Amino acid sequence: MNLARNFVENFPCFSIVLCMVAGILSTPIKGNHAKRITLLVVILVTCMSAATFLYVASTGTSFVYTMGKYPAPWGNEIRAGVLETMLATVFSLVMLFSLLGGMDHVFKDIPEEKINLYFILVDLLLSSLLAIIYTNDLFTGYVFVEINTIAACGMIMIRKIGRSLVAATRYMVMSLIGSGLFLIGLAMLYDITGHLLMENAHLVMNQLVQEGKYSVPLLVIISFITVGLAIKSGLYPFHSWMPDAYGYSTVSSSSILSSLVSKSYIILLIKIFYRVIGFDNIVNSKIVDVLFVFGLAGMVMGSVGAIMAKDIYRMIAFSSVAQIGYVYMGIGLETEAGMVAAIFHILTHAITKSLLFLAAKGLNNVSGRKRVFYALQGSAFRNPLAGVAFLVGSLSMVGIPMLSGFISKLLFATAALGAAREKVLITLIVLAVSTILNAIYFLHTVVRIYTPVHVPEEFKNVHVRVSKGAALAVFSLICMNFILGLLSQPITDLIQVGIAMFA
Repeated sequence: MNLARNFVENFPCFSIVLCMVAGILSTPIKGNHAKRITLLVVILVTCMSAATFLYVASTGTSFVYTMGKYPAPWGNEIRAGVLETMLATVFSLVMLFSLLGGMDHVFKDIPEEKINLYFILVDLLLSSLLAIIYTNDLFTGYVFVEINTIAACGMIMIRKIGRSLVAATRYMVMSLIGSGLFLIGLAMLYDITGHLLMENAHLVMNQLVQEGKYSVPLLVIISFITVGLAIKSGLYPFHSWMPDAYGYSTVSSSSILSSLVSKSYIILLIKIFYRVIGFDNIVNSKIVDVLFVFGLAGMVMGSVGAIMAKDIYRMIAFSSVAQIGYVYMGIGLETEAGMVAAIFHILTHAITKSLLFLAAKGLNNVSGRKRVFYALQGSAFRNPLAGVAFLVGSLSMVGIPMLSGFISKLLFATAALGAAREKVLITLIVLAVSTILNAIYFLHTVVRIYTPVHVPEEFKNVHVRVSKGAALAVFSLICMNFILGLLSQPITDLIQVGIAMFA
């Protein structure tokens, strides 16, 4: 039994290394072989993440894996608790379904000689996502943030159309600004504390706060780290790169970028808040009040942008701006309930946004590959599976009961009631306004795709054959949405346990 447990504790490290090895192996081979290697690796990583999650959930404890067996403070560490392993499992599943759902389009949208490069980027991206989730070392986190950024940028521009190159350039510029601020914050933190391992830095940080030393530099550090990661995650008003980056990538890239990449930076920020600086110190710095204000603004302005969008991809991309706002608003409530709601919404958005992009592509395929709304009219009848998928995803984002989006909004509203008095009313009002705006643009699109009248003649008899992989991916994401909606209590309980392990 002890041998089995010791073996399971190697899984987080195995997962990260396996993804990097897969990228190396895919370099000299053709696209089809690279595809098989990547899919196999993603499946193995999902299984290892799930096994690790079951292990830590059953034992109720976290564990630290020391890289190279060098003890702190010299060695590098991986830490796995309930929250980390849950996120790793969900992210790996979403990665798998995003690839399966958009695999046909990878081979259509990307030049044949670049397909193996695409799967190399996917391998590196998954490796960086897992490393950001698991790392217990700040500089390692920064290194994989940069790997994440480069891989994501490559996945945007590899399609080689003019708009994708512009989108990739804009994404890279904004990401580099965020990375620069983040690195400056880490350098200052290391200068003051002398540590990069999270627990060691946390001990020194608490001592400095108690002694009243370096109060201004600490505020600067918190600001740089927070703003840097907020820019990279697309918090309003740093969201300008999102519509084109998501809208002009191949569908698998859009699903992965919107569902996973932005969320990984928020997860790293939450880890730093709890495990390095201390959440009480974060609250005292008032930086969460700034996140709260911009989160509320993003909830409204992202929805307004979605209403004004002229095509379905930009609408979904602007919706992501609003959903990122929800997460930061939950963090800004300054309570454990708000943080639980924010993390639950990360799971909700990861699953639902991938589903929406895959569904939108299915509707686009039977509409002359046109993205504008008038061309999509009646498309749900020409591709019933994509129509049902878009309906489920839309209802979830609006907040219809039984779906995960409803639980997210219920958790945010409940958390608001336990927040500071000045935040209660404004949170509830903006939640209501945002929900109404969500309903306007999502239900407008649902009505459009299910309206059979005035269908353009060239689209009336167009039907598409859905591959088994795409059908499995869409069906699985729909099921995951209902699981989060119907089994939310044990999931939120596990999130609370994970946050307690952080603290």
